Amino acid sequence: MKPPQSALDALLDGTHGDPFSLLGVHEGPGGTQLRAILPGAHEAEAFTLDGVFLGPMERKDDRGLFEGRFLGKREPIRYRCSAGGADWLVTDPYSFGPVLGPVDDLLFAQGTHFRLFDKLGAHLIEHEGTQGVHFAVWAPNARLVSLVGDFNDWDPTRYPMRHRQDIGVWEIFIPDIGEYRAYKFHVVGPDGVVQPLKADPFAFGSEVRPSTASITAVAAKTGPGGVTWGDEAHRDHWASVDHRRVPISIYEVHAGSWQRDRFNWFLTWDEMAEQLIPYVVDMGFTHIEFMPIAEHPYDPSWGYQTTGLFAPSARFGEPAGFARFVDGAHRAGLGVLVDWVPAHFPTDKHGLVRFDGTALYEHEDPRLGFHPDWNTLIYNFGRQEVSSILVNNALFWAERYHVDGLRVDAVASMLYRDYSRKAGEWIPNTEGGRENWEAVDFLRALNRAVYGTHPGFVTIAEESTAWPGVTSPAHEDGPRESLGFGFKWNMGFMNDTLRYMGRDPVHRRYHHDDITFGLVYAFGENYVLPLSHDEVVHGKGSLLNKMAGDDWQKFANLRAYYAFMWGYPGKKLLFMGQEFAQRREWSEDRALDWDLRAAPAHEGVRNLVRDLNRLYREKPALHGRDCEPEGFEWLIADDTENSVFAWLRKAAPGAPIAVVSNMTPRACSKYRLPLPHDGFWREVLNSDSPYYGGSGTGNLGRVEAKGGFAEVTLPPLATVMFEYAG
Repeated sequence: MKPPQSALDALLDGTHGDPFSLLGVHEGPGGTQLRAILPGAHEAEAFTLDGVFLGPMERKDDRGLFEGRFLGKREPIRYRCSAGGADWLVTDPYSFGPVLGPVDDLLFAQGTHFRLFDKLGAHLIEHEGTQGVHFAVWAPNARLVSLVGDFNDWDPTRYPMRHRQDIGVWEIFIPDIGEYRAYKFHVVGPDGVVQPLKADPFAFGSEVRPSTASITAVAAKTGPGGVTWGDEAHRDHWASVDHRRVPISIYEVHAGSWQRDRFNWFLTWDEMAEQLIPYVVDMGFTHIEFMPIAEHPYDPSWGYQTTGLFAPSARFGEPAGFARFVDGAHRAGLGVLVDWVPAHFPTDKHGLVRFDGTALYEHEDPRLGFHPDWNTLIYNFGRQEVSSILVNNALFWAERYHVDGLRVDAVASMLYRDYSRKAGEWIPNTEGGRENWEAVDFLRALNRAVYGTHPGFVTIAEESTAWPGVTSPAHEDGPRESLGFGFKWNMGFMNDTLRYMGRDPVHRRYHHDDITFGLVYAFGENYVLPLSHDEVVHGKGSLLNKMAGDDWQKFANLRAYYAFMWGYPGKKLLFMGQEFAQRREWSEDRALDWDLRAAPAHEGVRNLVRDLNRLYREKPALHGRDCEPEGFEWLIADDTENSVFAWLRKAAPGAPIAVVSNMTPRACSKYRLPLPHDGFWREVLNSDSPYYGGSGTGNLGRVEAKGGFAEVTLPPLATVMFEYAG
């Protein structure tokens, strides 16, 4: 039956809502009907993919509509087109059946599909005997979605997609194209309004900013040009240990500014692997944590305003390069963590904002959906498809790129509906409270999913409030507040101790509790002690310049502070550049000031950090009970007059270690230090060592305890550590 002319006109205009009902191959009682739009062709002939001639096509419309008929079953068709003495071949996308199936529909509708990254997005596959790319995108409220790209002249009339109405997914298989083709989606909203061209939310690659098209790519491609994974031993090790009881010392890195090439451009992942991995190994850190490396349009956002959740940023080369970096780090014994941002997304028109012409990923009401701090949009965690997509993204980084964990950004902003809002600017939950239970449920589902499927994986929350149970297991029948993270950043430690170190030593006696208060709650969660990028930007200055005193005292204070922190319970995190006491505030627009390493004072700090990492890793007392009160015991907590702090770190099978900090510039000789065991205690670290740039005041390698005390020398503005030797 011939379709009405209005339907054919809609096809040719690219506005027909169901192009697969008319285009392609359709079996009927009179034979198999062929209908195709072949732009530019004057004549056309139909063939099977094997080259069997089926017959000529009749041109029905000057705009490129052809029809034909043959005897046989439905199968993909290839056309030989002719015009002006030129011939070309076109394999008809509309002659292929769907790729997605009913199981995908069911799991996606339920929000329980944990393999969405295998289904949505652009996938290079073989389908019905032909190589090509399958595209699928979720846009349930759209009237029409068309695929545009460099393979169809960005013409939205060429490839309108098949609509799977039950789940709101649009799909199409485009034969005979492969990797590194640029594409976007042309979306017509439910009101008929055409949206700005949209990048693919599931794209595995992207153009380099400021261009914004998605790129057909293979995530973590293996084999030639990709990665050959050799990290099984590394992954098995982390799956076999309790993260709380092993050393974790994290080097936080902004991939775009750790180092630059001679043209001040970003290093590729392979160049970073050659330079960054050996450096971090030499420094003794256990993990590299990257600030967000997923695609983002704006450099000064540092990646925290993400548009391409599944795409390593094109700034650093092909996606497979990041996989090679992770594999290289693992082979060298380093874990790789990435910052992950499920809290919000930017309003860039090519991104998720009003993706199908409606508030699809975000909330319609700005009191729920707009983030006033960052002028971004908040994900609608109560929509199961949105929550499922975010959970799938976490699983994607774990599975495809073998990352060891996620540091989840801005968790506090997710937990409270009134976060950074005044009265009247937020909507209470159904119980009248401020808790965002939809976000809580999402975070619990996230942690159950990643911990349940990827042994050895770890999640770390940036959470700055007193929310109970951030690192408590998120069992289905457990407390609703328990979020299930592995660790939480200890923002209180960072704020209190940096405030203390910024005070003139003469005033520190009046602020003793800035140091001691943290031990009141130190074991309420599993903590990471963060000296992160947030502390060295936006006018805050570098860590060195936060320290009190003249230049000598600043360096001494910083060394004392680092040794204090490495002796304090909790895992460690230090932002790049602070290991050699960078003087300038960090900027994403330039490389670190590596020339400072030529100065002995700066290199001395770096030597100290390296030795602290070595000591922390080698001595069970310093890491084995980082998260448990049994591993800590105050020795001196109340010497306000001298601003001295001393405590014991202990964990079997190692010997206990006493950590002593003198936070004044006055050396103390014959200081009476209580110790739990009589005998010799070796001085295993002294931040005042000349090797670190200090004065060399110390204890000649050891002290002796008698009757529960030892007389020790405390260097000025220094931390020393003594290990019991018997």
